[in-house]
Formats: sequence, C-alpha cells, structure tokens
Amino acid sequence: MAEVLWLTLRLAGATTLILLLVATPLAWWLARTRAWWSEVVAALVALPIVLPPTVLGFYLLIALGPHSVLMAPFQAIGIRTLAFTFTGLVIGSVIYSLPFAVQPLRNAFQAIGERPLEAAATLRATPLDAFLSVAVPLARPGFVVAAVLTFAHTIGEFGVVLMIGGGIPGQTEVLSIEIYKLVEGLEWGRAHLLAGGLLAFAFAVVLSLLLLDRRTGRPRP
Repeated sequence: MAEVLWLTLRLAGATTLILLLVATPLAWWLARTRAWWSEVVAALVALPIVLPPTVLGFYLLIALGPHSVLMAPFQAIGIRTLAFTFTGLVIGSVIYSLPFAVQPLRNAFQAIGERPLEAAATLRATPLDAFLSVAVPLARPGFVVAAVLTFAHTIGEFGVVLMIGGGIPGQTEVLSIEIYKLVEGLEWGRAHLLAGGLLAFAFAVVLSLLLLDRRTGRPRP
C-alpha cells in the first residue's frame, strides 16, 4: 500500500511541476493575445474536461505505443514504447490535467488588467521584467489554485492511467487503480478505507479553494 501511495504522490508531484512550467507561458499568451485563433487553442486546451478519459487514454496508448510515428525516433536509442511505463503516465496526466492548470492562471492574468503593466513599462521594465516582477506576484492566487487543482486531479485519475498504465504493481499502479482492483477482489474494507481517504482529500481541496477565493476576492476558476 505504501508503494502505491508513493507512486501516486510522485505522479501528482511530477505532473504539477511540469504543468506549472508549461501552463504559465501558455496562460499568459491566452490572456494577452488578440489573435483570432487563440480561442481555438483555448478549446484544445480545455478539451480534456469534456473528453471521456478512456477516449483520451486510447489515443495516448496508440501515440505512445511501439508502432507510433511519434515513437519512431526513440527506437534508435532502445525506447520502443512509453505505454505501461511511469513516464507514459506522466505524459498522459500532463495532457489530461492541462486545463486545470491553464484556466486558473489565465483568469488570474486577465484579472491583473493593463494598468500595472503600463506602470512597469513607464519605469523602463522589459516585458520579461514586468511579467516576473508584476504579473507573477499579482497572479499568485492563480498559481496556488492551479497547483492544488492539478495535484488533486492527478491523484484521482482513473480512466487515462488505466488505459496507458494498466496498473502494473510498482510501476503504474496508483491509488485509483488499487481501489478498482480491491473492488474486483471483493475486498470491501480496504476499498472503503482508500475511497474514504480520497473523499476526505477531495473535500479538503474544495474547502481550501473556497476559503482562498473568499480571502482573495477573485472569481473562481
């Protein structure tokens, strides 16, 4: 059980860190751009919210499999497939949780408005300086929400991780897969224990976000 918990925390932690790095510039661009096709990008980012996890998992399984065009360059160095590996789980989790990181950050950046950035420009701050010294500190609540949502969402993933991970003990078996296996094995007591723990965790996450929303006075993501 400890191994399953540790693997789940590793997956959630890696996914959260990667998404904060990836989602920040993407959310900033979506919040600032006036390009007509920006909403097409936003729709693609938000797609995992409405796309059935098994559908996304199915296409990821193909994309990361040994016969995929995407995997062809890696076969020369001995990597035939990323399906049913921890790396594959991280890739799938990053894609599946992308909107839960981008949307709060986009909302936070949009809430800043133009005035603070214009003030920074009058002080001869470069766009990068203005972003790091003005936008990022003002958007701090958005970063907190993005990190919490991404971490919590990854903890509870099932469909995607089952499709591309398969629940291999010690490699891809996370908490949601463990609960599924316990129910299959009619081990109701242990299943109740894990499910109850995830329920309490989910409630704590939602309550924390609501309290943060009250303190900052910002709109919910």
